Amino acid sequence: MTIASNYALRLPASLKRELEAVARDDGTSLNQFIVTAVAEKLATLRTADFFAEHTARADRDAALAIMDRVGGEAPRENDRIG
Repeated sequence: MTIASNYALRLPASLKRELEAVARDDGTSLNQFIVTAVAEKLATLRTADFFAEHTARADRDAALAIMDRVGGEAPRENDRIG
């Protein structure tokens, strides 16, 4: 089980009202809505980092050569990742 920690979050009153309304419409508590929003943002940032890292290592010519092969051909040994 994950141990939760507390963080005092200061929100402008207008933003808090909007968040409460959206959370209510979503059927969740304000806390759960904020936790989910933070988790989604973190996942987005991590995903962007993942693709940036893998793009830097990509071999465009090799990928295009694989795409140009005639269909139905089984993957070659060096086509495998990892």
